[in-house]
Amino acid sequence: MTHRIALIPGDGIGIPVTQAAMRVVTASGADVQTVTFPWSCDHYLQHGVMMPDDGIETLRGFDAIFLGAVGWPARVPDSVSLHGLLLPIRKAFVQYANIRPHRLLEGVEGPLKTRDFDILCIRENTEGEYSGAGGRVHVGTPDEVAVETAIFTRAGVERILRFGFEQARARRGQLASVTKSNAQRHTMVFWDQVTDELAAEYPDVQVTRYHIDAMCARMVMAPESLDVVVASNLFGDILTDLGAAIQGGLGFAASANIDPTRSGPSMFEPVHGSAPDIADKGIANPMAAFWSAAMMLEHLGQTAPAARIMVAMEAATARGIGTQPGRDTTDAITAAVLAQLKD
Repeated sequence: MTHRIALIPGDGIGIPVTQAAMRVVTASGADVQTVTFPWSCDHYLQHGVMMPDDGIETLRGFDAIFLGAVGWPARVPDSVSLHGLLLPIRKAFVQYANIRPHRLLEGVEGPLKTRDFDILCIRENTEGEYSGAGGRVHVGTPDEVAVETAIFTRAGVERILRFGFEQARARRGQLASVTKSNAQRHTMVFWDQVTDELAAEYPDVQVTRYHIDAMCARMVMAPESLDVVVASNLFGDILTDLGAAIQGGLGFAASANIDPTRSGPSMFEPVHGSAPDIADKGIANPMAAFWSAAMMLEHLGQTAPAARIMVAMEAATARGIGTQPGRDTTDAITAAVLAQLKD
């Protein structure tokens, strides 16, 4: 079955890593057709919007979305680019599960003494602290007030935790639920209560509750003790950047924005951002984009091409290709992975 993929290369290094990822997808034998959309900060500067008014309906007809990176804060505020493209897509297609794997590829050296960890971070992706509820009054005066309200619904909290339990059941049977319920006595106590309710349905899954600060320490001191980690939008965002650091850097940080019901397209993206400081230098590491593409193919049921990409990536990194930031060019890393796919 041919799957239709909407490509949004975006800004900065998003453009070359998306091009590289699609070369790898093609070489893997995946059956896909792609259509590219130029929605980006450049698009905003030209048209006053990050994407057209019918952008969501246009994307609805695709099987998946692949996003390179969005943002160029020197030209367009991040609050505009994020809320103009990325967040509307996540919310419109109810991509409530953000999935980020954290492990060291063969040959990659992380900052920790251990290599023995394989963590799957699951971040609630459509509400919580990033709901956008709030506002500012008396702007520009000494009495200015800014309010940002976190929104946690039972439906939203239950579905992300249930997704986490299912992932833990399919992996090593351990789930870590992350809150700050000692200080946030409404939303986070609510999250803990829903965790306990669902735990009764999954007696085969060992559940541990952590506060966000304790989890940050554990990911550094004992990452091998973790299996599936589930957290709110903000806490998950923080933890997954820490996860990227211990797995060798943002050049290896892949992600999937999933609608588990498959009622609309899911979106896949490396999470390194657009990196304007190295845009056009040809040194962006495309490994995170390759990994994200493999996750996309896995989600679409093209498991053999997805597995081939991961094997080819690890064969390349085992030879030291792409393991050191800025040492190998984007083209060189891509060529090494393509060569492994041909073998």
